[in-house]
Amino acid sequence: MTATLMIQGCGSNVGKSALTAGLARLFARRGLRVRPFKPQNMSNNAAVTADGGEIGRAQALQARAAGVAPSVHMNPVLLKPETDRGAQVILRGRRLTTAQARDYHRLKPQLMEAVLDSFARLRAEADLVLVEGAGSPAEVNLRAGDIANMGFARAAHVPVVLVGDIDRGGVIAQIVGTQAVLDPADAALIRGFVVNKFRGDPALFEDGLRLIERRTGWRSFGVAPWFPDAHRLPAEDAADLTRARAADAPDGAGRDGAAAPARPPVRIACPLISRIANFDDLDPLRLDPAVRLEMIPPGRALPGDADLVILPGAKSTRGDLDFIRAQGWDVDILAHWRRGGRVLGICGGYQMLGRSVADPDGVEGPPGETPGLGLLDVTTVMRPDKRLTLARGRCALTGEAVEGYEIHIGVTEGPDRARPVFELDGRAEGASSPDGRVRGSYLHGMFAADGFRAAFLRMLGAAPAHDAAPGYEAQIDRTLDALADHLEASLDVDGLLEVARAGV
Repeated sequence: MTATLMIQGCGSNVGKSALTAGLARLFARRGLRVRPFKPQNMSNNAAVTADGGEIGRAQALQARAAGVAPSVHMNPVLLKPETDRGAQVILRGRRLTTAQARDYHRLKPQLMEAVLDSFARLRAEADLVLVEGAGSPAEVNLRAGDIANMGFARAAHVPVVLVGDIDRGGVIAQIVGTQAVLDPADAALIRGFVVNKFRGDPALFEDGLRLIERRTGWRSFGVAPWFPDAHRLPAEDAADLTRARAADAPDGAGRDGAAAPARPPVRIACPLISRIANFDDLDPLRLDPAVRLEMIPPGRALPGDADLVILPGAKSTRGDLDFIRAQGWDVDILAHWRRGGRVLGICGGYQMLGRSVADPDGVEGPPGETPGLGLLDVTTVMRPDKRLTLARGRCALTGEAVEGYEIHIGVTEGPDRARPVFELDGRAEGASSPDGRVRGSYLHGMFAADGFRAAFLRMLGAAPAHDAAPGYEAQIDRTLDALADHLEASLDVDGLLEVARAGV
């Protein structure tokens, strides 16, 4: 029988996604056919699959760690927040509906049926399925109809390992307290626990492990020390964008052992809009030694001396246009442009740069039309059909190869499209202003192409790329290998595999 193991956490951001990715790479290197699975995810950071669906970015990374192509069955339910109380519901890669939080529970029986079917499909092709939970099973007020944590584990008969985050403090209470509030039948599915993100000598926590074991009766699978290179992997949660990443040198120097660039780094500013989506577009820039990338939080002005302002993807384009204006960022962007600065819009950011964004059918919110920033002579009309496709081609400006994906609603037309940014699969894509200082594109992932990124940064005055520096994609795989080594050295991974094979 296929081995199965579910990684649940004592809370959000305890490291479930990274642990699942590291274990997927570890066991795949041992020759096992590994598949990642997350019944329900909530994220506006999505990836496009080869069959034209979308799943959470974390599951796409985990698939990469396992050495397989992403599938819609790896994340059958994806919730993409559009407002504080409502989210787009994606079922097996396609939009099902938009639901308010209070109404979502009515969909759960239908969704659970699809979740279990997708899980069965993965089990049929794998030796090991690693399941990632969502949030925490201790949120027992959400237990009725649960499809993300213990509700799924009981329905699918999957053993659970609980992860606590010692870096945030109170890890003993996290784990012991979780057991205290769980239904006994749910708690019986938990086979043990992992303490994650320990700084210092793990041997100093031996007494803590023994105390947790005595209090809970659960087995310890060890302590995972802090993994300093975690920041090199794509983040799933937009909250990560506001947290300091200590390994990132603020001046762009010294990352990956590369020497500081001969010239000051290119300064790129990106406003942290309220419904930012697919923000891993920025990761290759953040890790490039020629760049100083600044995420500007609400309440702060955009820097006046930036070389480039990037408007990122947005789950609610019209809503974030209003948010930009409320922050005064529209004034900052126009002032930046008047000073001769450059602006790049990606997906929703591209739509914002046009003259208007119309949503006559209320696809993203109330029907209506919102004025854009007017830096591109294009207009966008929202349509119910979402474009989901992988794409590859060349930059119309530099000729450098690019590949990535499109994931958007809305059709953008206008005179500035006569100056495309890319030629993708035989078609012109994107738009440029007559002077070339403002550009917009629907292509996500463009900066992962090392040649294009280097050529783009040279246009901004960056020093030539260092030939010996590792490429972005190579960095991702190297980091996944390092994470697998890190977990193998610190955790009882043979014990985890034994539990997965034993089942419940």
